[in-house]
Amino acid sequence: MSDSSTSTGTLSPDPAHMPLHVAIIMDGNGRWAQKRGWERMRGHQKGVDAVRRTVQGCMDYGVRYLTLYAFSTENWKRSTAEVSGLMLLLKTTLKAELESFHKNSIRLKVIGRRDRLPQDLVALIEEAEIKTKDNTALTLVVALDYGGRDEIARAVSNLAQDVLAGRMACGDIGEASIARYLDTVEVPDPDLVIRTSDVVRVSNFLLWQAAYSEFVFMDVCWPDFSKEHFLQALLSYQGRERRFGHDKAQDVPHG
Repeated sequence: MSDSSTSTGTLSPDPAHMPLHVAIIMDGNGRWAQKRGWERMRGHQKGVDAVRRTVQGCMDYGVRYLTLYAFSTENWKRSTAEVSGLMLLLKTTLKAELESFHKNSIRLKVIGRRDRLPQDLVALIEEAEIKTKDNTALTLVVALDYGGRDEIARAVSNLAQDVLAGRMACGDIGEASIARYLDTVEVPDPDLVIRTSDVVRVSNFLLWQAAYSEFVFMDVCWPDFSKEHFLQALLSYQGRERRFGHDKAQDVPHG
């Protein structure tokens, strides 16, 4: 589904049917910049403003979890200059926003691998996670050096080690036990996944967790993603019937 309209009129989302967790594939930064004759990094820099608008939108509408796909396991294949620029942007943004996160009771959680990240960035992440761990207004999950397949592979490897060590029996392995080994432990599965830039694919994002998520694909590039676009996605979500594999006649909660 591609949804390009941004006109919401006087409509407002129903607080009773608000998604608990929204996840976003923030796509289109580079293309946004290139269309304007600028270098790709300028698009990434402008994308930070869209992150701020979206975080505020979550706070205003009562979304409790927001996951942002910031850097994938495949993004290492980009040019050295772009990768270095992105790592620097992540560091400067985290430094600039940490006090605001804490002041507004936002908890930061970073998922993905850390062994390939710059050590000074890892130190900042750990500092931010510790400082904000008791905050409750919003949990901001940043997927960094993250890939859904890599996450599942790591989870299976750790689970297998526990079976070999006798800490778990093979018969105890099930969906719930596997979920406990994922990076998103203690984070509910996303109700709504948004992807910008009108690309219609999941790109290795939350493959396990998004099994029954609703998806909204929008033709706006991430730097232009506004609070009105976010509202439009929420309204689209609230207009759907979530069945989770049940028959239509069965009573399935919405929201």
